Amino acid sequence: MDDLHAVRLREIGLRVTAPRLAVLRALEQARSHGRHLRAAEVGEAVRIELGSVSTQAVYDCLDALRGAGLVRRIEPAGHAALYETRVGDNHHHMVCRGCGLTLDVDCVHGEAPCLSPSEGHGFVLDEAEVIFWGLCATCAAPPSDLLVSTTHTERTS
Repeated sequence: MDDLHAVRLREIGLRVTAPRLAVLRALEQARSHGRHLRAAEVGEAVRIELGSVSTQAVYDCLDALRGAGLVRRIEPAGHAALYETRVGDNHHHMVCRGCGLTLDVDCVHGEAPCLSPSEGHGFVLDEAEVIFWGLCATCAAPPSDLLVSTTHTERTS
């Protein structure tokens, strides 16, 4: 995978550096588990792999990779920015109001931008960004009887 990442970096005119490769690996690993990472989580993964890397270097890598179209940044309201390597397909996201779990949702209405506003205001649209909000299955599940009993007992004790 590193060879592919290195080739892609060179093709778009970016230098191949260990931190950039480590950032891409961290984001690809997260993607394989259906996760989106905060910059701090990317930094932790990079430091585990490379040792000492500054927080600013991680942000610089993320910005360069985002500018080159290899990384996407999403910013759900009230949450830290998240990064992912799934780019160029105009997908959307579901965010749990309880735990913050963020999942990809494919665009199900055909070609980009997937949605058409009621008024275009002269814009030539090429993308729509949608975030669906709700509770994930875990957060929406009713508490078990044991948890209710324990919580009730703790409150009355």
